[in-house]
Amino acid sequence: MQQFPCIFGGVTEDELDRVFKALGDPTRRRIIDALAERPRQSLFELCAGATALSRQAVTQHLDLLERAGLVRVEWSGRTRVHTLALGPLRAAVRLWLRRHL
Repeated sequence: MQQFPCIFGGVTEDELDRVFKALGDPTRRRIIDALAERPRQSLFELCAGATALSRQAVTQHLDLLERAGLVRVEWSGRTRVHTLALGPLRAAVRLWLRRHL
């Protein structure tokens, strides 16, 4: 596996592919937009605001975003709260997108 150097540490092609796959879905992009506007949202807040999808569907999208490193999850009491993680987006820009802009 080829490894690209970046200021965020080593990022593999597989990690970069997961970021682009996550960004390839409009629902996931809406979730990212919602978290960029207001961090620390629960599943219920995201279901009510960003999408008109079921909790199960939003959960699946959040899981993929988390595996791609684009969303961080923390616990606040008994509630999972989701926050956008910008590192993988910045890495994608530095490692690949910037070359084509």
